[in-house]
Amino acid sequence: MRTKQTVNERIALLREEMKKEGLSAYIIPSADPHQSEYVADYYKSRAYISGFTGSAGTVVITLTDSCLWTDGRYFIQAEQQISHSDMVLYKMRIPGVPTYQEWLRDHMESGQRIGFDQRLFSVNDVKDLQEVIANDSITCVGDFDLMSRIWTDRPPLPKATIFYHDIAYTGQSAEEKIQAIRQVMTEKKADVYLMSSLNDIAWLFNIRGGDIAYTPVTYAYAMLTQDEAVLYLQLEKLPESVRLCLEEQAVVIRPYDQILDDIRETTENTWVIYDPSKLNNALRMKVHPSSHLIETHDPVMMMKAQLNETEIKNLKNCQIKDGVALVRFLYWLEKAVATEHVTEMTAAEQLSAFRKQQALYIEDSFDTISAYKGNAAMMHYKAEEETAKVLEPRGLYLVDSGGQYYDGTTDITRTIVLGDITEEERRDFTLVLKAHIALNRLVFLHGATGTHIDSIARQPMWQAYMDYKCGTGHSVGYLSGVHEGPASIHMRMQDIVLEEGMLLTNEPGVYKENKHGIRIENDMLVTEVAKNDDGRFMAFDVISYCPIDLKGIDVSMLTTEEKTWLNNYHQEVYDKLSAYLTTDEQKWLATQTRYLP
Repeated sequence: MRTKQTVNERIALLREEMKKEGLSAYIIPSADPHQSEYVADYYKSRAYISGFTGSAGTVVITLTDSCLWTDGRYFIQAEQQISHSDMVLYKMRIPGVPTYQEWLRDHMESGQRIGFDQRLFSVNDVKDLQEVIANDSITCVGDFDLMSRIWTDRPPLPKATIFYHDIAYTGQSAEEKIQAIRQVMTEKKADVYLMSSLNDIAWLFNIRGGDIAYTPVTYAYAMLTQDEAVLYLQLEKLPESVRLCLEEQAVVIRPYDQILDDIRETTENTWVIYDPSKLNNALRMKVHPSSHLIETHDPVMMMKAQLNETEIKNLKNCQIKDGVALVRFLYWLEKAVATEHVTEMTAAEQLSAFRKQQALYIEDSFDTISAYKGNAAMMHYKAEEETAKVLEPRGLYLVDSGGQYYDGTTDITRTIVLGDITEEERRDFTLVLKAHIALNRLVFLHGATGTHIDSIARQPMWQAYMDYKCGTGHSVGYLSGVHEGPASIHMRMQDIVLEEGMLLTNEPGVYKENKHGIRIENDMLVTEVAKNDDGRFMAFDVISYCPIDLKGIDVSMLTTEEKTWLNNYHQEVYDKLSAYLTTDEQKWLATQTRYLP
């Protein structure tokens, strides 16, 4: 039997292909042609070449060097996974660490060529690369799919069946949404709108699929004019009932790859709108040279980010179901850890089983992060059967999970005290809670972005001279990606205003390598709470319902206002969930949500 190739062996094969093409460097991103955050197995080239399985990162291979860039969520995981290869880790956004573009600029010489597959790079990605290199004697060439040459056992392209997302859940038909987008096109004086983002296409046409694990989308493109809405997808995935439903709403359906032929003809002498952060550069290069380009934030992304009344009503009901599943899991966990053999893997499986009991459940919204003690310091840790830790009645256990339901998407994290904990763990747990409460209690003036308010959550951490190397919150889709734009709560500068109806997470944390990881996360809706001569005032409506473990709190560190918030939240958790629980579960929940004096 042939042994599995090592990372170094794969890199050696890639270098041979680079030499054939006269390339001195080759870039491999974590992307598919639609700039998805999570991708189908077929597109996991960066994981294949590097051995690092996190969702974000970029690899650069030269004839002598092999380098991986990833962000703070994955530093620990990446170091472990690349330790048996020649791959070198570059920690993104750490002072003094170059970006991969800067590294290439500093390591390439005159006359050398940098290769990549421009189908996997957005228009902005290619612009950034060229602007940083800024050397006419170094050529960037986007015509090379070298991974297909060396990845001989590559998984097939996915072909999951498409289903229609009924108006009872969406509140708007595809036809109504398309008309609203055409109005935006008119305002921006655009004749053609090119769409590549799978989440946006799924929302606009009210279709969902299963091409990417945990993200119910289908691989597709779309092109809108004032007269025609064309959806490009793999026809064999489209049931007759869905096809008829779309065609009744004047949607034209064509084969997935036909967009490559249609773009040039459709865009001749027209004004073309697209999002340069989402459209892949290969499609951009197909646009007719006579066209006029309008680059802007994706109009669909901006529209779908503000949930309508139907979506909000459904989502709040969805969150109650999800909370019931979580409470049942935590009730089970408390007993099971003391009496059974529970591992990180089996705990995650049990939580999924409780979610599956809930009405309208489809699948989990991401791989559950089930992490005990030091494993929780890896923000996106994934338990494997061979290495999963056994949960013991001591220390901290972090579980970050979510569900995809027909009536919404959830994302929630709780850190559970399984037994005795150290004073350091208790202090860190309380700091995380204080940060979480600070953001939930915030009132802010309309016009603020996530950058403006991120420091509010970090303040309790910074006062203890601590920080977490990730954002404080992200947008969540509606039966869509658990991580979606446009808004986030992050230190990095952004221009997206937090608007009423946006759904975001609140998830500060503490991560200490080989010690513990602590995170408390809820989903929350942006709401308007007052309007006067000084402007519109906004706040967050928390819609996740699950107790926060009182056993982890140093009460002396909490202010009166913080205790009031926690007591009010716990009262709401009990009121929302208790009617759906057994008598024993109700008693347990009453204890977990008891009044904190």
